[in-house]
Amino acid sequence: MVLYYIVFGFLYLISLLPFFILYGVADFLFVIIYYVTRYRKDVVMQNLRNSFPQKTEGELKKIARRFYRNFIDNWIEAVKLLSISRKVLDKRTTGNLDVFRQLYAAGKSVQVNLGHFFNWEIMTLYTGIQQPFPFLTVYLPQNSKIADRLLLYVRGRWGNPQLSAADMARAVIPWRKKQYLLALGADQSPPNPDNGYWLYFMHQPATFVKGPEKFARVSNIPVVMMTTTRPKRGHYHFDYFLLAEDPKSLPDGELIRRYVQHLEKNIHEQPEIYLWSHKRWKHDWKPEYKNLWVDIMPAP
Repeated sequence: MVLYYIVFGFLYLISLLPFFILYGVADFLFVIIYYVTRYRKDVVMQNLRNSFPQKTEGELKKIARRFYRNFIDNWIEAVKLLSISRKVLDKRTTGNLDVFRQLYAAGKSVQVNLGHFFNWEIMTLYTGIQQPFPFLTVYLPQNSKIADRLLLYVRGRWGNPQLSAADMARAVIPWRKKQYLLALGADQSPPNPDNGYWLYFMHQPATFVKGPEKFARVSNIPVVMMTTTRPKRGHYHFDYFLLAEDPKSLPDGELIRRYVQHLEKNIHEQPEIYLWSHKRWKHDWKPEYKNLWVDIMPAP
């Protein structure tokens, strides 16, 4: 595909620019996207109002402005990952990955349930080389073939195997008799609201895909989660911890309850690094979903 190589070459040259120039570009794009095109601004503000009912409109707008800066930085940094060296990545990223080393030494595989915090692309590269497991990343194929190939290139630069979400059941088979780390985006909303777990998420009834919990319970592998923080621009810290050591022994819905509890805690710690532009609460709660309600709080 000739067009792919043209786009790749152009973006690769941009990625060679120093960070201070790239962030200058990001500052310019912020003005265009936030003040001119107002990309999904109504969605962002509505999500923030519903999630933080105690905050004033001024406080919410402050979070929104910071979110848009981080949102644009996220994609500028993703371009930088086309050429970034391990040395530079290590200077800008820190993490507590002891739990992975302990589980690997115990001869276990592990599943990590992730949330959409910036910068998840940096997290993928960093975690892939800083712990002993093969880091299997499940990804959603992009509508654009060019974007899809760029995504696979960035995430797989240093050997991280990529598994398509559309064919995960088959793609994971070769790894079942090996030790592996399987990374799943667990804060996804299912296409059909009558085929997910329902519980409160940031003060609102929300539905979550069942896949991550079901896979962990069937495989009975430990589940890990992390807290993401952005100490300053372009610098990230990923603090991994054990969410459940024996998922099979837990009642149905317990794993997603623990996950949502820590997801909310991370959001409250630094709300501007969560993906508020996503239409996360697009499904409305209906009484006929009551059998899917797993929250300890009663359904609406």
